[in-house]
Formats: sequence, structure tokens, C-alpha cells
Amino acid sequence: MRFYTLSLAALLSAAPLAQAQTAPNGARHPTTPTSTAPAPASSVPDRLDLDDVRNFSRVYEIVRQAYVEPVDNKTLMKAAISGMLSGLDPHSEYLDKDGLAELNEDTTGQYGGLGIEVLQVDGTLRIVAPIDDTPAARAGIKPGDTIVKINGKPVDAENIDEMFKELRGDPGSKITLTILHEKSDKPIDMPLVRERISVTSVKTREIEPGYAYIRISQFQDDTPADLEKKLGELIRKNGAQKGAILDLRSNPGGLLTAAVGVSDDFLDSGTIVTTRGRLQDSNLSFEAHQGDLLHSAPMVVLVDNGTASAAEIVSGALKDNRRALIIGRRTFGKGVVQTVLPLDADHAVKITTARYYTPKGTSIQAEGIKPDIALADLSVNKADSPPSLISSEADLPNHLANEDGAAGHDIDNDGSAENAKLATQDYALSQALNVLKGLALNRTAPAATVPSKH
Repeated sequence: MRFYTLSLAALLSAAPLAQAQTAPNGARHPTTPTSTAPAPASSVPDRLDLDDVRNFSRVYEIVRQAYVEPVDNKTLMKAAISGMLSGLDPHSEYLDKDGLAELNEDTTGQYGGLGIEVLQVDGTLRIVAPIDDTPAARAGIKPGDTIVKINGKPVDAENIDEMFKELRGDPGSKITLTILHEKSDKPIDMPLVRERISVTSVKTREIEPGYAYIRISQFQDDTPADLEKKLGELIRKNGAQKGAILDLRSNPGGLLTAAVGVSDDFLDSGTIVTTRGRLQDSNLSFEAHQGDLLHSAPMVVLVDNGTASAAEIVSGALKDNRRALIIGRRTFGKGVVQTVLPLDADHAVKITTARYYTPKGTSIQAEGIKPDIALADLSVNKADSPPSLISSEADLPNHLANEDGAAGHDIDNDGSAENAKLATQDYALSQALNVLKGLALNRTAPAATVPSKH
């Protein structure tokens, strides 16, 4: 999958730039953006040198006449446009009919493929993040991995577009990726079977009684509405929550409107994100509205180096508004906004039009968001030690009984066994839960009502 994070087109019908940066009609979150000050224009006109035009024409003719194989004019012109855009940054690109279809699939979460977000880096395919419950995630592909070969064919700068397309295909078709894990020098082959990827972006459950766990795997059109529905159902079933963990690890991003909506769901007021570009329509500010779904119950946000783009907008909004503690590793650092501008019915340009800034005015581009509490990428194994024969006063012979103790009460059941089990399964999550419990200790439980944004 291409790295289509933060495409501002509600879908591809958004032709004017201003429309491309507003929420789609019928959105549950009318977070009306307001324009900010326009970016200053250059005082010196950038004139096109006639020699540059001549050089382009000469190169074009040389390729057309002397390249080892015949190349038609249409193919050459498409390559020239694609090269111009790809030379700007890793996220701007020319979209043909197939590219537009892929973008539509990405924003709806429905496509045939492996379930990975991929970024082109210096002629290589770098994994940003695997998507939960997909062939890539189940195979053990991790953020930071590099695809070295696809079906035995090496990936290089010359065939990068072809390799992108190979990642998708009909459900049931087979593909073998040669993966180089981060911090490894030995590639491994991973045979995979493409599936119909239908990404459910939001999952919720109680990790312990009174503590909600919210997992968002990517930001799609329906993510805010899905969050409201599922978190509302959890609260109606289990009562008001003492706190919540929002897990954005390996979340590669998605739509800006979805990130704004999710942030709004946990805020009562304040700025969510601002964008600044050269054009007036790129200078926007999104504000939160009353209606925190958790009634200000403490929150912890889990992040890692696969947390990118729209996921970083949410992290930054909750951090800067002092709504949540950020725990984990520094995030990916994609702080630029793309807008899809149609050229005709079957072609468009996806181009970087702005940078985005957290509520405190911080750009995370190429820097990422630094966690409040840093955690190394660790795993925990249970210690292999014999049980202690005497671990408390109750184990001593002839000890006095507690006059208030209930008969048959298991004093050893202090929750540490459950904590150890969670730590061995997911160390970062167990630490996040411990921090969340500390935050919730002195807070009165909120009323069990379920607000909605209007």
C-alpha cells in the first residue's frame, strides 16, 4: 500500500483546494476550520530559464530516439510528470486511474493486498506499519523493515512503481516478500497470501474493570463515528470508565478529517491542529467542541516509531491540551499535508500543500513527537524461580488470624499475577496501564452517560 497519509480529499470529488481541506458533507464532527494568516509570498519572481526548457526538450528527444527500447510519447510524458513530483518529497505523486482507485480504497479500508503501509526511501520500500489482523501483521512484519525483493525480484529505484503495484492483487493470490528487519543484516523470505483487506479501524474493550482499551489501527472516513459507537457501547455495558488507553502504535495515519474528529471526541475545547502553506486556503485551524466521551477521565496514549501522520496529529492534540500522557517511543515525524487536486476524471496530483502544527505551534516534521514517558522496545519473560514457602505473616505457624478477614479469602490474589501475564504479552501496554491507574487514584468516578458531538 502506498503511504497515503493525510490526504485531505474527503474523497476524490474535491477539486478546489478549499473543498479538499474541509470535512465531507454529513460529517459527525462539524469542526469548522478557520483561516490563519497567509504565508508571505516571495518578493523575487522565479522566472523559468529558456535554457532549462531547451535542455528538457533535448533530453526528451534523446530518450525518445536513443533509448535501448522504443518509448512512446505518452509514457515519456507521464514519467516526466511523475519524476517532477517524486523529486519534491516522498509523498507528492501523480495519480492515474489506478492510483485514484487505490487512494479511494485506502480511505475506505477496503482493498485486496497484504495490509502494509509502505514509504519510498532512497529507492527502497520501507515499512511504515503493518495494519492489525492482516497477512503482513500476522507474518511478523514490523515498522522500519525494508522490502528487499518481491517474488525474487530485487527492489530498486528503477522499478519502484512496479513493485508498489505488486503488493496488491486478487485475494488468494500468493506473493513472497524478502524482508530485512531493522537492525538485522540477514534478509528473510516471507511467503504471504493476499486477502481482501477490510480494515476495522477501531476496537474497544475493558483491559481491566473500569479501564478502557481503545485501539485505532488507521484513520478512515468512518473512524470518528466508529469510535463514538463502540466506546459508547462499552460505557453503557460496563459503566463509566476510570481511565482509558488509546493505542496508536504502528498506526500509519490516514485522513486529516478523521484525526480531527477523534481528537474532538476526547476534548471539550482547545485547538486540535493548524496547517500552514503558501496558499490562503492551506492556512487552517481546527478547534474542539464540548463533549468529551470520557468526561475528562485520565488517558494514556501509546505510540512508537510506526505512529505517523494523522496518528501524530491526535497524539499532539491530546498532549498539548494536557488531556493525555504520551508513553512509548518517539513517533515517525510526518508533519506535512497532502491535497488531491484532480486534473480530469481519471488523473490527479497528490501534492504536499502545507505543514501541520500541534496546538502549541510545534512542527513534528522529521522530528516526531517525544513521549512524556519513554519506553524501550522490550519484551518481558516470567522469572524461572521456585515458589517461596513463606511470603507473608499468614504463612508462619500459629499466626494470629485477621479478625476482619473473610473465611477462605485468598490474600495472595493481589493482581500481580494478571499484571505479570499482561507484561509478558505486551510490556508497553502493561506499563501504560500502571501509569493510568496512578492517574486515576484520586479522581472521582464520572457519571455513566454517553455524550455525542453535535
